[in-house]
Amino acid sequence: MVTLTNQERAKAGCSALKVDDRLVAAARKHSADMAANNYFSHDSRDGTDPFERMRAAGYPNPAAENIAMGYSSPEAVMKGWMNSPGHRRNILDCSLRTIGVGVAKSPRGPYWTQDFGR
Repeated sequence: MVTLTNQERAKAGCSALKVDDRLVAAARKHSADMAANNYFSHDSRDGTDPFERMRAAGYPNPAAENIAMGYSSPEAVMKGWMNSPGHRRNILDCSLRTIGVGVAKSPRGPYWTQDFGR
């Protein structure tokens, strides 16, 4: 997923994102929570928003989040995100510097989270 994201960014003239373990932890936790509790939202069931989750994982400069559900492969998720104006905007935001990705399986299909930072 990170490679696919960076390929799209390169086409747009943006620098490659670096993986940050804190953002990975936040993204994995959110995907796992959505899968385990059968919901799909940027906000956690307790009302925590993406920026609060990234800060709680120790990342000081959260910037954006993409989520998806049910796509069977990273390529399919990326195609969906690139065809969605808001998700595309996040991926191609050249001011972003870091990324963390999480995926969790569920009976409804995989839950995907991309967390971005500056």
